[in-house]
Amino acid sequence: MKKWKEYLPYVIILVLILLIKTYVITTIRVNGNSMNNTLLNGDIMLLDKVEYRFHDVNRFDIVVVKRDKDKLIKRVIGLPGEKVAYLDNVLYIDGKEVKDPYNRYNRGDFEVTLKKNEYFVMGDNRSDSLDSFYFGPIKEKQIMGKAIFTIFPFSRFGKAK
Repeated sequence: MKKWKEYLPYVIILVLILLIKTYVITTIRVNGNSMNNTLLNGDIMLLDKVEYRFHDVNRFDIVVVKRDKDKLIKRVIGLPGEKVAYLDNVLYIDGKEVKDPYNRYNRGDFEVTLKKNEYFVMGDNRSDSLDSFYFGPIKEKQIMGKAIFTIFPFSRFGKAK
């Protein structure tokens, strides 16, 4: 019994780490080029899993989306209930032009109206991104959390923008 008491603090620490990793914050690896030049293939980021329990998802947040078995890192373009359009490579939300500093590539014109629990997400590298342009809006429950910080490589260490 005495031996067990010696290991108890380590067991508690291990359980706390597992709980934090499961429910609060974890790491996620960027897979592919869809977020170039903001995020690069192989970057390791921190994923905040509780942010959206207390705050709304904002336009241009970088989120991790669960789609089938994949975890995709994308940027939020359209919010629930909005009419999202790209016409002549310009973003319009509900008919008003919105400056999109991440749009560097023309994907062609399109227009979509989101339902109350839907989001429109796109990669920053629009010419090489599997996103809502192809698979349509995502549901709120598919958003796993907000990608908040690049931790590796150290040369790119810092807040995700």
